[in-house]
Amino acid sequence: MPTLIDAGAGDPRHLEEVAGALGERALARVLVTHAHVDHASGAPALAERFSDARFLKLPWPERDAKWAVPWIPLADGDTVDAGDTTLTALHTPGHSPDHLCFWHEDSRTLFCGDLAAKGTTTWIPARLQGDLIDYLASLERVLALEPARLLPAHGPPIADPQPLLRHYIEHRREREEQVIAALRAGDATLDAIVARVYQGLRDSLVPLAVESVASHLNKLEREGRARRDGDLWNII
Repeated sequence: MPTLIDAGAGDPRHLEEVAGALGERALARVLVTHAHVDHASGAPALAERFSDARFLKLPWPERDAKWAVPWIPLADGDTVDAGDTTLTALHTPGHSPDHLCFWHEDSRTLFCGDLAAKGTTTWIPARLQGDLIDYLASLERVLALEPARLLPAHGPPIADPQPLLRHYIEHRREREEQVIAALRAGDATLDAIVARVYQGLRDSLVPLAVESVASHLNKLEREGRARRDGDLWNII
């Protein structure tokens, strides 16, 4: 059952590459890890090019409606045919509320979407329902599986996942301590905290840093360790 993981963004070059890889076969299904633009927005173009394809993902209704294909819902633990084998859908929220990884148990391979990528960290966009508590729990869940390799949506395969995933967890802990230190120093706005924590950051990256700090503040608030009063934040 020819299967594609993630729909891309509808780039004609991508469609041609998919067609070339299929040869005479028909694309049967597209498994979408999450509804961010670079993973889901190409679904209509794929549906037009490959009329037999079916599109499956964990629902995120307000985002899924942006791309008009008949989405088939997936849930945590569902098994799906893919190629000549089966994959298990694992709900791994954090980067987005609908994020799925796809687990191939026989080879201990995880198609991990945006959960991880070699040489960088994963963005947790607070304004798009990113959730740092969920993301850390997702990392722990994947660590417990002891995968042999990760196949991310961006970048090369990750042949030794455990050190990278543990680094991600430690990196978030270190960043949290920096945010707490900024609050204790009297920085009470997102902009002030970002300026202290990300000193020297290029202007083009500041919006990403704002989202990252917001995700940390939201985590601290939910844990009862920080308090928000309008646009101002205080440590508890």
